[in-house]
Amino acid sequence: MLTMLDLWTKDKEIEFFTESRTFATPEQLFYLGDSNRYYAYWPRSYKGRKYTLQGRNSLIGNFTEKFTVDLLQEFAESKVLHAVQSVVCEEIGLSSRSPADVAICSSRNTVQSTKNIRALFEVKMSIVWNWELVNNDLICLGDYKSHKGNLGLLWSDSMLKAIGKSINVRVSGYRASKIPIIILGNTPVTESYYSKVDHLRTAGIIHEFCFA
Repeated sequence: MLTMLDLWTKDKEIEFFTESRTFATPEQLFYLGDSNRYYAYWPRSYKGRKYTLQGRNSLIGNFTEKFTVDLLQEFAESKVLHAVQSVVCEEIGLSSRSPADVAICSSRNTVQSTKNIRALFEVKMSIVWNWELVNNDLICLGDYKSHKGNLGLLWSDSMLKAIGKSINVRVSGYRASKIPIIILGNTPVTESYYSKVDHLRTAGIIHEFCFA
């Protein structure tokens, strides 16, 4: 497991909401409850009408990928390499529709050849704490145990997408077999996936699951 200090914090989530609110409406970022209260997730105590929020997914995805690039850049530069977001490499099944979230490469280009890619990172991160927007201020209501949201790698679909993309890279050709693939999340995986994670590592499909 990768261990680093000061990875994903409440301050990062505040930064996400603050930046996003310069171009997105509260309704795109928060659930609006029956009492006209804005929540990042439905609180466990909430009994009113519920719906699924879609607009935030792409915003938090882009934010956490940029966060990962910043996190890895110093290490990459120490090896005369670069952390690059949204890398495309058709040789190993990374298309413009499904690029690598982040890659360590020998150049800054988003379109890469296999020989230039040193590692691939699939970023599966999300909002962890619950927040309420009150008079343009963010109030923390509690951690992930306080709300009903299923987030990060605790969400089965996130695991399946990460596994599927990794398999697609691995079966694309011999050149892809030597590239490390790391899944970076800000939650643990569910207990039901423990054995699958072990098998994926043993088989060399995914080299590491890292938690911020």
